[in-house]
Amino acid sequence: MTSDTQAPGIAIIGMSGRFPGAKNVDEFWENIKQGRDTVSHFGTDELDPVVQELAGDSDYVCAKGMLDDIDQFDAAFWGMLPREAEVMDPQHRVFLEICWEAIEGAGYDASRYEGAIGCFGGCYMDTYVLHNLCSDEAFRRNLVQSIQVGTLQTELGNDKDYLATRVAFKLGLRGPAINMQTACSTSLVSIATACQSLESYACDMALAGGVTIVLPQFKGYQYKEGSMLSPDGTCRPFDARAAGTVFSNGAAVVLLKRLEDAIADGDTIHAVIRGYATNNDGDGKVSYTAPSPEGQAEVISLAMGMADIDARSIGYMEAHGTATPLGDPIEVAGLTAAHRAYTDDRHYCALGSVKGNLGHLDVSSGAIGTIKTALTLRDAVIPPLAHFEAPNPKIDFENSPFYVNTDLIPFPKGTGPRRAAVSSFGVGGTNAHLVLEEPPEAAALPQTEGPFILPFSARTETALTAMAAGLGPAIAQSDAPLSDIAATLQRGRKTFQRRGFVVASTREEAAAGFDRPEMGLEPAGSPKLCFLYTGQGAQYPGMGAALYKASPAYRDCIDRVAETLKADPDFGHDIRDWLLNPSADASQLQQTEFAQVCILAVEAGMSAALAEKGVTPDAVIGHSVGELAASVTAGILSLEEAARFTARRGRLMGGMPKGGMLGVKAPRALTERHLRDGAVIAGVNSPAITVVSGTADAIIATETALREAEIEATRLAVSHGFHSPSMREAAEMLGAPMDVLTAGDNMQVYSTFTGERMEAARWGESAYWREQMLGPVLFLDAVSAAIADGFNCFIEVGPGSTLAALTMQSAEEDVSAITTLGPAKQPGDARATMLSALGKYWTKGGEIDWEAVQPGAFWRVSLPTYPFERKRFWVEPSDAVAGAESVSDERDDLAGLIRQQLGVVEAQLKAMKGK
Repeated sequence: MTSDTQAPGIAIIGMSGRFPGAKNVDEFWENIKQGRDTVSHFGTDELDPVVQELAGDSDYVCAKGMLDDIDQFDAAFWGMLPREAEVMDPQHRVFLEICWEAIEGAGYDASRYEGAIGCFGGCYMDTYVLHNLCSDEAFRRNLVQSIQVGTLQTELGNDKDYLATRVAFKLGLRGPAINMQTACSTSLVSIATACQSLESYACDMALAGGVTIVLPQFKGYQYKEGSMLSPDGTCRPFDARAAGTVFSNGAAVVLLKRLEDAIADGDTIHAVIRGYATNNDGDGKVSYTAPSPEGQAEVISLAMGMADIDARSIGYMEAHGTATPLGDPIEVAGLTAAHRAYTDDRHYCALGSVKGNLGHLDVSSGAIGTIKTALTLRDAVIPPLAHFEAPNPKIDFENSPFYVNTDLIPFPKGTGPRRAAVSSFGVGGTNAHLVLEEPPEAAALPQTEGPFILPFSARTETALTAMAAGLGPAIAQSDAPLSDIAATLQRGRKTFQRRGFVVASTREEAAAGFDRPEMGLEPAGSPKLCFLYTGQGAQYPGMGAALYKASPAYRDCIDRVAETLKADPDFGHDIRDWLLNPSADASQLQQTEFAQVCILAVEAGMSAALAEKGVTPDAVIGHSVGELAASVTAGILSLEEAARFTARRGRLMGGMPKGGMLGVKAPRALTERHLRDGAVIAGVNSPAITVVSGTADAIIATETALREAEIEATRLAVSHGFHSPSMREAAEMLGAPMDVLTAGDNMQVYSTFTGERMEAARWGESAYWREQMLGPVLFLDAVSAAIADGFNCFIEVGPGSTLAALTMQSAEEDVSAITTLGPAKQPGDARATMLSALGKYWTKGGEIDWEAVQPGAFWRVSLPTYPFERKRFWVEPSDAVAGAESVSDERDDLAGLIRQQLGVVEAQLKAMKGK
């Protein structure tokens, strides 16, 4: 195998962490590139009381790498009771958060991922229980007496055994969940073990990392000459002044996936692991805690052998680098020995160690070093080694493969891909080594034309607002296509009850949109959905034209209706001439014989487009001719038969004597008192809007009477008096639809002729359509009946927003009405209006098939992750008694815990029996 044809690798597709001086990976990377030392140096007056007595010692060093806000946690997000969160080791809490962020930042929702996700990680010994909880004698005595049999929650929240498995439980991961412990090399061994699990197909993605939080944070150390600790709190790896390390707190995790799967799934790949190995020094060293150059050289050789690469292609080495007089020369000797098995070349590999910036992060150090190295490869730069001035004279740099850079430099590019390596060595002799490679160049995908919908959600309104505030700037700064950003938000995020969205065509529009996104004012519920089908009067040329290109389902409906009517000798026109051309003659669409079929085609097409995206109604209501489109959705008429029947209806109605109609802003009873001969009530649309129809003379007379009574009346743009006796001859000639289907029982139908719920099969009867043509449209009664039956979400299918507005006038609280197509005066982009309708339905709790909304391949984009609403959950040493009692009473009793879970277990057993 040549250097360019390695075995399949493991991709690093996600990463997260907490670091001294940095709350996230981006801040960490900026610090590293600038060569900053983020170890905190503090005064003796800041020391924790437990070490105050040492403050006067001249050898006491007040330095440590610390994490911010370790007392803060979003317990509600994780479904934890306050006391449960308070007694939990902050190591467990932080690790939970960064695992969530690594998955979400990679563009995945763990609950929707079809494969198995593993979790491999470890933490330092629990100092929270020692320093905080057990500082109270009563708590300590109770804990010792009841371990294994009593204080279960304290044990579960603090013991190392439950770190990885709690992540698996809280995130719903079903792959291997293994707690790792190999001292300082824990997190790198976790990564190597995760790689093995992926290559054996025990899982399909894997979290791997570690966390170290030692309490109290404001605690230094007693310096002793010859120890591994720095005399001044500064860590200087490989430098002549190196005299020891300083311990720090930190946490890091990476998300891994088989490379071929990562490429196929469109993942953002930060780097590729080409080789990995672990081993132990055995007894080949002077003491149990001493390092072994032979053991280190062996593990490096094993990893390089697995990668099957030319050693000279490794351009950067992230070393363990503890900055101890003994450890540094031994490590470089081991590295050199491993490389010398391949080449005698010198100075081709930069040597660095994150410990110069952060100190020794113990359990988390290997994962943090891996993140640094992955970013080095991703961005093709090599950061400076902090605090390096002159080489340790015991290290033979001159004859080694290594050099040290003190400035940020470009990562040299050879004939093949850039490569780097990471080492981590644990007390006790377990060593780990990784060989990494720069990410493969992402294949270009066809650019999808906007607009796009960008959904986002959170548990609370506050978090939702924070999410929007974070996404806007991130999108503005991103160079990713907006189509990829939108698809990532649609398919790569968990859906919570508070929801919002933005519709945009460019990154600039999207960024601005997040300043004022559409957001649900109430938590999403379970909407009971009814479609409203618009009647005649709202049609216009080009309505829905943009959907013809964007939606295959919409296009299919339009084409089917068009071809059916072209073949009808009594019609003979191509409706696409009106529907796809905004400049078509609008006056032709005012003729009822043309208007009705165009309305049918558009509404049937929009219903199909909504269904294509996973939105189907539980009920339908049609306004006048809209009932024919509703009958197609209800499965009573085929689309082709509905087209023929609608054309016949429109032709017959258009042949009747001319007339007119009025829209009256008054209740039905008041309007009826002012009707003149030849005028009738043609519709009751809302409690305060009534429609009058009749002959031309009757309409003029009625309009005059209404004005004299100071009642507002508006002449409608129609040529006939529809839904009046003037349509009787047409009604008698209409007949029945020829091709009536058998309706299912799943769709509820509310008739605007009867004003009530009715059997859908009546839409196949000639008597119904005859009387429907003559009688008033009782939209108010129909929509009120639907609301009374529990329907609380209405989508108007058709041009304009008339029915949506009428519904809201008739509704009480907790009812919403959504439009899907702009009106004639402001048609807008039909695609954007449709996406906005989907977004509004989603904010109400509706389910959307996001893959249908934006089909096709996409690259997952790293975006800001969930804004946890952290609060203080912390037991101060003096508060341990209260904490212990509450937890013991509320959560820690084993029998109580069993009782609490009994109902869940019984339900699970019943479910299993029912399968």
